[in-house]
Amino acid sequence: MPRMTALTEDTDGRLAEVRKQLGRVPNLYATMANGPAALDGYLAMRDKLAHGVLRLKVREQLALLVAQENGCDYCVAAHTFRGQKLHLTDEDLMRTRHAADTDPHTAAVLNLAREVMRTKGKVSDDFLAGTRAAGVTDAETAEVVAHVALNTLSNYFNHVARPELDFPAAPALTEVAA
Repeated sequence: MPRMTALTEDTDGRLAEVRKQLGRVPNLYATMANGPAALDGYLAMRDKLAHGVLRLKVREQLALLVAQENGCDYCVAAHTFRGQKLHLTDEDLMRTRHAADTDPHTAAVLNLAREVMRTKGKVSDDFLAGTRAAGVTDAETAEVVAHVALNTLSNYFNHVARPELDFPAAPALTEVAA
C-alpha cells in the first residue's frame, strides 16, 4: 500500500515534462514530485547520463540489475517492461538480473555494477584490472558508478514511498543457463 501520495496536479511543469518524455507519468515520478528538489535532482542526473558513453540498452540493463540487487520490485517491473520495449528477450532480461550477458563487454559492465554495489564501491585492484582487460573504459566505469547511484536513489525512494505498481509485475527470478 502506498505510503506517499502520487501527485496528479502539476503546478510547475515537472510532471508535464515527464509525460512528454515518457508518454505518461509513472507513479515513481508522481510520488517523488512531493519533493520537487528530489525529483529535479533525479531527472537532471538521469538526463545527463542519457548522453554519456553507455548505450541505451546497457543503461536499461544496469537499471534492471541495480533494482534486482536492491530488491526493488517496482523498478524490476518497470525496467523489465522497458527492456522488452528495447527488444531484450525474456532470457536476456533474466541474464541481466544475474549480471550476465552473451556479450562479454556488457557482461563485464554488469559485473562491475554488481561488484560496486556488493562492495559499497570498494572494488579491488584485481577486479578493476579484470574489468579493464574486458575492455571497459574509465569513462564507462565512471558512468557505471553513476548509474548505480541514480538507480539506487529510485530503488530506495520506492522502498520508502511504496508507490502503486503501474507496470506489469516481473517474473520471479530464476536460474539462467551459463
